[in-house]
Amino acid sequence: MVSVIIPARNEESSIARAVESVAPQSEIHEIIVVNDQSTDRTAAILGELAGRIPKLKIMNVDALPAGWVGKNYAVSLGASVAEGDWLLFTDADTCHMPGSVRHALADAVERGAVLVSYSPEQELGSYWERALIPIVYSRLTARFPFNRVNDPTAADAAANGQFLMILRDVYEKVGGHAAIADQVLEDLALARRVKGAGYRIYFTAPVGVIQTRMYRSFAAMWQGWTKNLYPLMGGTPRRAAAEIFAVFPVTEIVLATLIWWEAQSRHYHVPAWRLLLLLFAAWYIRGLKANYTLYGNPKPFSAIKYFIPGACLYAAALLCSWRKNTRGRVLWKGRSYAPAHSAMRGESKEQRKR
Repeated sequence: MVSVIIPARNEESSIARAVESVAPQSEIHEIIVVNDQSTDRTAAILGELAGRIPKLKIMNVDALPAGWVGKNYAVSLGASVAEGDWLLFTDADTCHMPGSVRHALADAVERGAVLVSYSPEQELGSYWERALIPIVYSRLTARFPFNRVNDPTAADAAANGQFLMILRDVYEKVGGHAAIADQVLEDLALARRVKGAGYRIYFTAPVGVIQTRMYRSFAAMWQGWTKNLYPLMGGTPRRAAAEIFAVFPVTEIVLATLIWWEAQSRHYHVPAWRLLLLLFAAWYIRGLKANYTLYGNPKPFSAIKYFIPGACLYAAALLCSWRKNTRGRVLWKGRSYAPAHSAMRGESKEQRKR
Protein backbone atom coordinates (compact mmCIF):
# COMPACT_ATOMS: atom_id res chain seq x y z
CA MET A 1 0.00 0.00 0.00
CA VAL A 2 1.49 3.29 -1.14
CA SER A 3 0.69 6.80 0.07
CA VAL A 4 1.59 9.57 -2.38
CA ILE A 5 2.53 12.92 -0.81
CA ILE A 6 2.67 16.05 -2.97
CA PRO A 7 3.66 19.48 -1.62
CA ALA A 8 2.04 22.33 -3.58
CA ARG A 9 2.86 26.01 -3.37
CA ASN A 10 1.42 28.07 -6.24
CA GLU A 11 1.27 25.13 -8.65
CA GLU A 12 -1.85 26.00 -10.64
CA SER A 13 -0.15 25.18 -13.95
CA SER A 14 0.79 21.59 -13.08
CA ILE A 15 -0.98 20.24 -9.98
CA ALA A 16 -3.95 18.76 -11.88
CA ARG A 17 -1.70 16.76 -14.22
CA ALA A 18 0.38 15.47 -11.29
CA VAL A 19 -2.65 14.27 -9.31
CA GLU A 20 -4.43 12.79 -12.32
CA SER A 21 -1.31 10.89 -13.36
CA VAL A 22 -1.11 8.93 -10.08
CA ALA A 23 -4.83 8.57 -9.32
CA PRO A 24 -5.54 5.59 -11.65
CA GLN A 25 -2.69 3.45 -10.30
CA SER A 26 -4.10 0.60 -8.21
CA GLU A 27 -1.04 0.35 -5.95
CA ILE A 28 -1.77 3.83 -4.60
CA HIS A 29 -3.98 3.85 -1.52
CA GLU A 30 -4.20 7.62 -1.09
CA ILE A 31 -2.94 10.88 -2.53
CA ILE A 32 -2.17 13.56 0.06
CA VAL A 33 -1.64 17.03 -1.38
CA VAL A 34 -0.37 19.62 1.11
CA ASN A 35 -1.33 23.11 -0.01
CA ASP A 36 1.49 25.29 1.29
CA GLN A 37 -0.17 28.73 1.55
CA SER A 38 -0.74 29.04 -2.20
CA THR A 39 -1.99 32.42 -3.42
CA ASP A 40 -2.95 31.35 -6.95
CA ARG A 41 -5.70 28.93 -8.10
CA THR A 42 -4.05 25.84 -6.58
CA ALA A 43 -6.65 25.50 -3.81
CA ALA A 44 -9.57 25.84 -6.22
CA ILE A 45 -8.11 23.25 -8.58
CA LEU A 46 -7.55 20.83 -5.69
CA GLY A 47 -11.16 21.31 -4.58
CA GLU A 48 -12.40 20.38 -8.05
CA LEU A 49 -10.11 17.33 -8.17
CA ALA A 50 -11.26 16.14 -4.74
CA GLY A 51 -14.83 16.09 -6.00
CA ARG A 52 -14.04 13.37 -8.53
CA ILE A 53 -10.98 11.57 -7.08
CA PRO A 54 -12.03 9.79 -3.85
CA LYS A 55 -8.47 8.87 -2.82
CA LEU A 56 -7.36 12.54 -2.86
CA LYS A 57 -6.92 14.16 0.55
CA ILE A 58 -6.06 17.83 0.96
CA MET A 59 -4.13 19.38 3.84
CA ASN A 60 -3.28 23.03 4.38
CA VAL A 61 -0.22 24.66 5.92
CA ASP A 62 -1.31 27.44 8.27
CA ALA A 63 2.15 28.75 9.17
CA LEU A 64 5.76 27.71 8.60
CA PRO A 65 7.56 27.00 11.90
CA ALA A 66 10.98 28.52 12.47
CA GLY A 67 13.87 26.38 11.26
CA TRP A 68 11.90 24.60 8.56
CA VAL A 69 12.18 24.76 4.76
CA GLY A 70 8.67 25.04 3.34
CA LYS A 71 8.73 21.85 1.27
CA ASN A 72 10.12 19.80 4.16
CA TYR A 73 7.40 20.96 6.53
CA ALA A 74 4.65 20.33 3.98
CA VAL A 75 5.71 16.75 3.22
CA SER A 76 6.27 16.00 6.90
CA LEU A 77 2.65 16.97 7.56
CA GLY A 78 1.54 14.64 4.78
CA ALA A 79 3.69 11.80 6.11
CA SER A 80 2.28 12.23 9.62
CA VAL A 81 -1.24 11.27 8.46
CA ALA A 82 -0.30 8.81 5.70
CA GLU A 83 -1.53 5.23 6.08
CA GLY A 84 0.67 3.49 3.50
CA ASP A 85 3.49 1.02 4.08
CA TRP A 86 5.44 2.98 1.48
CA LEU A 87 5.60 6.78 1.21
CA LEU A 88 6.05 8.24 -2.25
CA PHE A 89 7.19 11.85 -2.19
CA THR A 90 6.70 13.49 -5.57
CA ASP A 91 6.46 17.06 -6.84
CA ALA A 92 3.57 18.95 -8.37
CA ASP A 93 5.53 19.39 -11.62
CA THR A 94 5.98 15.63 -12.10
CA CYS A 95 3.83 13.51 -14.39
CA HIS A 96 3.70 9.76 -13.76
CA MET A 97 3.32 7.33 -16.63
CA PRO A 98 0.96 4.37 -16.11
CA GLY A 99 2.62 1.76 -13.91
CA SER A 100 5.26 4.08 -12.41
CA VAL A 101 4.57 2.98 -8.84
CA ARG A 102 4.45 -0.71 -9.79
CA HIS A 103 7.80 -0.18 -11.51
CA ALA A 104 9.26 1.31 -8.32
CA LEU A 105 7.90 -1.47 -6.11
CA ALA A 106 9.41 -4.07 -8.44
CA ASP A 107 12.77 -2.27 -8.28
CA ALA A 108 12.57 -2.23 -4.50
CA VAL A 109 12.02 -6.00 -4.39
CA GLU A 110 14.61 -6.81 -7.04
CA ARG A 111 17.29 -4.57 -5.52
CA GLY A 112 16.44 -5.14 -1.88
CA ALA A 113 16.10 -1.38 -1.47
CA VAL A 114 14.13 0.52 1.16
CA LEU A 115 14.42 3.75 -0.84
CA VAL A 116 13.83 3.95 -4.60
CA SER A 117 14.28 7.23 -6.43
CA TYR A 118 14.02 8.17 -10.09
CA SER A 119 15.40 11.11 -11.98
CA PRO A 120 12.62 12.04 -14.44
CA GLU A 121 12.83 12.63 -18.15
CA GLN A 122 12.96 16.36 -18.77
CA GLU A 123 10.35 18.16 -20.87
CA LEU A 124 12.16 21.09 -22.42
CA GLY A 125 10.10 23.99 -23.73
CA SER A 126 12.14 27.14 -24.26
CA TYR A 127 15.54 27.61 -25.89
CA TRP A 128 17.12 28.28 -22.50
CA GLU A 129 15.73 25.08 -21.03
CA ARG A 130 17.23 23.11 -23.92
CA ALA A 131 20.58 24.84 -23.41
CA LEU A 132 20.98 24.61 -19.63
CA ILE A 133 19.07 21.62 -18.24
CA PRO A 134 20.75 18.84 -20.29
CA ILE A 135 24.21 20.03 -19.31
CA VAL A 136 23.17 20.30 -15.65
CA TYR A 137 21.97 16.71 -15.68
CA SER A 138 25.03 15.45 -17.51
CA ARG A 139 27.15 17.00 -14.78
CA LEU A 140 24.90 15.56 -12.06
CA THR A 141 25.41 12.13 -13.62
CA ALA A 142 29.16 12.61 -13.28
CA ARG A 143 28.79 13.92 -9.73
CA PHE A 144 26.48 11.14 -8.55
CA PRO A 145 27.15 8.05 -10.69
CA PHE A 146 24.36 5.54 -10.30
CA ASN A 147 26.70 2.58 -9.91
CA ARG A 148 28.32 4.14 -6.83
CA VAL A 149 25.08 5.42 -5.33
CA ASN A 150 23.57 1.94 -5.65
CA ASP A 151 26.68 0.19 -4.31
CA PRO A 152 26.07 -0.57 -0.60
CA THR A 153 29.83 -0.58 0.03
CA ALA A 154 30.31 2.97 -1.31
CA ALA A 155 29.58 6.08 0.75
CA ASP A 156 27.95 7.93 -2.17
CA ALA A 157 24.23 8.63 -1.73
CA ALA A 158 21.73 10.63 -3.79
CA ALA A 159 18.05 10.81 -4.65
CA ASN A 160 15.63 13.02 -6.56
CA GLY A 161 12.73 14.55 -4.68
CA GLN A 162 10.51 14.45 -7.75
CA PHE A 163 10.18 10.70 -7.19
CA LEU A 164 11.37 9.37 -3.87
CA MET A 165 9.66 6.27 -2.49
CA ILE A 166 10.71 5.05 0.95
CA LEU A 167 9.56 2.31 3.29
CA ARG A 168 7.59 4.00 6.05
CA ASP A 169 9.31 2.17 8.91
CA VAL A 170 12.74 3.24 7.66
CA TYR A 171 11.56 6.82 7.11
CA GLU A 172 10.52 7.02 10.74
CA LYS A 173 13.69 5.32 12.01
CA VAL A 174 15.97 7.87 10.33
CA GLY A 175 13.91 10.76 11.67
CA GLY A 176 11.95 11.64 8.56
CA HIS A 177 11.95 15.21 7.29
CA ALA A 178 12.05 16.52 10.85
CA ALA A 179 15.69 15.39 10.98
CA ILE A 180 16.51 17.47 7.90
CA ALA A 181 14.05 20.31 8.50
CA ASP A 182 16.44 23.10 7.44
CA GLN A 183 17.92 21.38 4.38
CA VAL A 184 17.12 22.89 0.98
CA LEU A 185 18.50 19.74 -0.70
CA GLU A 186 16.19 17.51 1.29
CA ASP A 187 16.32 14.58 -1.16
CA LEU A 188 20.10 14.38 -0.97
CA ALA A 189 20.07 14.72 2.81
CA LEU A 190 17.42 12.01 3.27
CA ALA A 191 19.26 9.58 0.98
CA ARG A 192 22.43 10.10 2.99
CA ARG A 193 20.66 9.42 6.27
CA VAL A 194 19.11 6.23 4.90
CA LYS A 195 22.32 4.88 3.42
CA GLY A 196 24.33 6.04 6.42
CA ALA A 197 22.02 3.96 8.62
CA GLY A 198 23.02 0.86 6.69
CA TYR A 199 20.03 0.51 4.37
CA ARG A 200 20.19 -0.10 0.62
CA ILE A 201 18.97 2.59 -1.79
CA TYR A 202 18.34 2.42 -5.52
CA PHE A 203 18.61 5.51 -7.73
CA THR A 204 18.32 5.54 -11.51
CA ALA A 205 16.85 7.40 -14.50
CA PRO A 206 14.36 5.09 -16.24
CA VAL A 207 12.75 5.88 -19.58
CA GLY A 208 8.97 6.01 -19.88
CA VAL A 209 8.24 6.14 -16.15
CA ILE A 210 8.06 9.81 -15.10
CA GLN A 211 8.42 13.16 -16.81
CA THR A 212 8.69 16.74 -15.62
CA ARG A 213 8.91 20.28 -16.82
CA MET A 214 10.63 21.90 -13.91
CA TYR A 215 10.51 25.54 -15.00
CA ARG A 216 8.20 27.49 -17.28
CA SER A 217 10.16 30.73 -17.45
CA PHE A 218 13.81 31.77 -17.56
CA ALA A 219 13.43 33.64 -14.25
CA ALA A 220 12.09 30.55 -12.46
CA MET A 221 14.81 28.35 -13.96
CA TRP A 222 17.53 30.80 -12.96
CA GLN A 223 16.21 31.08 -9.41
CA GLY A 224 15.87 27.31 -9.12
CA TRP A 225 19.35 26.34 -10.26
CA THR A 226 21.19 29.21 -8.58
CA LYS A 227 19.53 28.05 -5.36
CA ASN A 228 21.11 24.62 -5.33
CA LEU A 229 23.70 24.16 -8.10
CA TYR A 230 26.72 25.05 -5.96
CA PRO A 231 25.88 22.68 -3.07
CA LEU A 232 24.84 19.95 -5.52
CA MET A 233 28.24 20.10 -7.17
CA GLY A 234 30.12 19.77 -3.91
CA GLY A 235 29.71 23.07 -2.08
CA THR A 236 33.40 24.01 -2.17
CA PRO A 237 35.38 26.47 -4.36
CA ARG A 238 37.58 23.59 -5.53
CA ARG A 239 34.56 21.62 -6.74
CA ALA A 240 33.15 24.68 -8.49
CA ALA A 241 36.47 25.32 -10.24
CA ALA A 242 36.61 21.68 -11.34
CA GLU A 243 33.14 22.07 -12.87
CA ILE A 244 34.27 25.12 -14.85
CA PHE A 245 37.23 23.12 -16.16
CA ALA A 246 34.90 20.26 -17.05
CA VAL A 247 32.61 22.30 -19.30
CA PHE A 248 35.07 24.84 -20.73
CA PRO A 249 38.04 23.93 -22.96
CA VAL A 250 40.47 25.45 -20.46
CA THR A 251 43.33 23.15 -21.42
CA GLU A 252 42.85 23.95 -25.08
CA ILE A 253 42.75 27.69 -24.37
CA VAL A 254 46.05 27.49 -22.46
CA LEU A 255 47.61 25.38 -25.23
CA ALA A 256 46.42 27.73 -27.96
CA THR A 257 47.75 30.73 -26.03
CA LEU A 258 51.16 29.08 -25.62
CA ILE A 259 51.27 28.27 -29.33
CA TRP A 260 50.39 31.87 -30.17
CA TRP A 261 53.06 33.28 -27.83
CA GLU A 262 55.67 30.93 -29.22
CA ALA A 263 54.72 31.86 -32.79
CA GLN A 264 54.92 35.56 -31.95
CA SER A 265 58.35 35.15 -30.38
CA ARG A 266 59.59 33.43 -33.53
CA HIS A 267 57.87 35.99 -35.75
CA TYR A 268 55.52 33.39 -37.23
CA HIS A 269 52.12 34.54 -38.30
CA VAL A 270 49.35 32.37 -36.92
CA PRO A 271 45.90 33.62 -38.00
CA ALA A 272 43.64 34.16 -35.00
CA TRP A 273 40.75 32.45 -36.77
CA ARG A 274 42.68 29.17 -36.78
CA LEU A 275 43.13 29.27 -33.02
CA LEU A 276 39.47 30.15 -32.54
CA LEU A 277 38.49 27.28 -34.82
CA LEU A 278 40.63 24.94 -32.72
CA LEU A 279 38.94 26.11 -29.53
CA PHE A 280 35.43 25.77 -30.93
CA ALA A 281 36.25 22.30 -32.26
CA ALA A 282 37.51 21.26 -28.83
CA TRP A 283 34.40 22.67 -27.20
CA TYR A 284 32.10 20.80 -29.55
CA ILE A 285 33.97 17.58 -28.85
CA ARG A 286 33.19 18.15 -25.18
CA GLY A 287 29.58 18.76 -26.11
CA LEU A 288 29.47 15.52 -28.10
CA LYS A 289 30.84 13.63 -25.12
CA ALA A 290 28.28 15.20 -22.76
CA ASN A 291 25.54 14.45 -25.28
CA TYR A 292 26.33 10.74 -25.26
CA THR A 293 26.88 10.39 -21.54
CA LEU A 294 23.63 11.99 -20.39
CA TYR A 295 22.21 9.08 -18.36
CA GLY A 296 23.56 6.77 -21.05
CA ASN A 297 20.77 7.81 -23.44
CA PRO A 298 22.09 9.59 -26.55
CA LYS A 299 20.21 12.72 -27.50
CA PRO A 300 19.69 13.87 -31.10
CA PHE A 301 22.93 15.13 -32.61
CA SER A 302 21.19 18.45 -33.28
CA ALA A 303 21.22 19.04 -29.50
CA ILE A 304 24.96 19.76 -29.77
CA LYS A 305 24.11 23.27 -30.97
CA TYR A 306 22.95 24.12 -27.46
CA PHE A 307 26.15 23.03 -25.74
CA ILE A 308 28.26 26.19 -25.96
CA PRO A 309 25.45 28.55 -24.85
CA GLY A 310 24.51 25.99 -22.21
CA ALA A 311 28.08 25.74 -20.92
CA CYS A 312 28.28 29.52 -20.58
CA LEU A 313 24.93 29.63 -18.82
CA TYR A 314 25.93 26.73 -16.57
CA ALA A 315 29.12 28.49 -15.51
CA ALA A 316 27.23 31.72 -14.83
CA ALA A 317 24.57 29.88 -12.79
CA LEU A 318 27.25 28.02 -10.83
CA LEU A 319 29.08 31.25 -9.96
CA CYS A 320 25.82 32.95 -8.98
CA SER A 321 24.89 29.93 -6.86
CA TRP A 322 28.30 30.09 -5.17
CA ARG A 323 27.70 33.71 -4.26
CA LYS A 324 24.19 33.07 -2.93
CA ASN A 325 25.31 30.09 -0.88
CA THR A 326 28.35 31.74 0.66
CA ARG A 327 27.53 35.44 0.88
CA GLY A 328 23.78 35.83 0.82
CA ARG A 329 20.38 34.23 1.23
CA VAL A 330 18.62 31.68 -0.95
CA LEU A 331 15.22 32.77 -2.29
CA TRP A 332 12.67 30.19 -3.39
CA LYS A 333 8.94 30.59 -3.99
CA GLY A 334 8.72 33.80 -2.03
CA ARG A 335 10.69 32.57 0.99
CA SER A 336 14.22 33.26 2.14
CA TYR A 337 16.42 30.46 3.47
CA ALA A 338 19.88 30.02 4.89
CA PRO A 339 22.48 29.01 2.30
CA ALA A 340 21.82 25.56 0.84
CA HIS A 341 25.45 24.47 1.18
CA SER A 342 24.65 23.52 4.78
CA ALA A 343 23.20 20.34 3.24
CA MET A 344 26.74 19.27 2.50
CA ARG A 345 27.72 19.09 6.17
CA GLY A 346 27.16 15.34 6.21
CA GLU A 347 29.47 14.71 3.25
CA SER A 348 32.40 12.56 4.23
CA LYS A 349 36.01 13.46 3.58
CA GLU A 350 36.24 10.51 1.19
CA GLN A 351 33.31 11.84 -0.85
CA ARG A 352 34.94 15.25 -1.12
CA LYS A 353 38.14 13.63 -2.40
CA ARG A 354 36.15 11.83 -5.10
